Amino acid sequence: SNLQLWLTFAPVADKTAAYFHISLEMVNWLSIVYLLISIPFGLVATWILDSVGLRCAVILSAWLNMTGSIIRMFSVLKFLSLGSQSYWYLFIGQCLCALAQPLIIFSPTKLAALWFPDHQRATANMIASMSNPLGILIANVLSPALVPEGKHIPLMLGVYAIPAVTACALATVGIHEKVPPTPPSASATNSTSQPFFMGLKMLLRNKPYIILAVCFGGGIGMFTCFSALLEQILCEKGYSNEFAGLNGALFTVCGLLGAFLLGLYVDRTRKFIESTKICFCLSAVASTMFAVVSSPLH
Repeated sequence: SNLQLWLTFAPVADKTAAYFHISLEMVNWLSIVYLLISIPFGLVATWILDSVGLRCAVILSAWLNMTGSIIRMFSVLKFLSLGSQSYWYLFIGQCLCALAQPLIIFSPTKLAALWFPDHQRATANMIASMSNPLGILIANVLSPALVPEGKHIPLMLGVYAIPAVTACALATVGIHEKVPPTPPSASATNSTSQPFFMGLKMLLRNKPYIILAVCFGGGIGMFTCFSALLEQILCEKGYSNEFAGLNGALFTVCGLLGAFLLGLYVDRTRKFIESTKICFCLSAVASTMFAVVSSPLH
């Protein structure tokens, strides 16, 4: 739900700009604000998960996500007569959803560690983490389908609010404990993790970790750029929103397939470093080719 709310407008950026009488740059900020907020609040979210507990973190994220999705709908309610102020309701709603994102995407690892035995943790983490690209996939396919014309944007906002409200109700009613009554493993009983600030200081002094963080950040940056701006890049060259959304969906599906196959490969061969280097080289080549093909000369 949260990732759907993030990329709601990216596949239909042109129609969103026309409907709210704003520029494409302002539409892009509805996606960028997620990343801007997640940087400082990511540290806060980590502290909340470690100090307050998983239950409070998940319920808080669900309420932020739902509240943001509802506030976004205020922008299209005719009886409020918001005029030029309607965009700011969209933006405030996106900000609240952005606050929920770090809590949501950081929770699977904590959930797997606390609630699952050792032999099930990788699977539990994988299933929960796969919901992120699934949300992106749904947004890329659903937004163009729901908005053939700008007048259908209120319908789109309502449809995306339904999963957020449902998830909030399930989290609030269904989650009762932050840890299971019986620890599923010895490691869940005796945690060896460092205190938050000490662990953060150790990471910042760890050179291999810094290198990995920069590489991973670059990959996330590329993925985010393509996901948020692909519609604007392709539509300028005459392609439809549906085609741009399909490309965004294929982008995600191929990534999931590649991650699955590569995971099987490195689990069997243990060639993590070699595989990582090859993947980054291929990403650099593909980005260069995309830039050349998309240039005005072509």
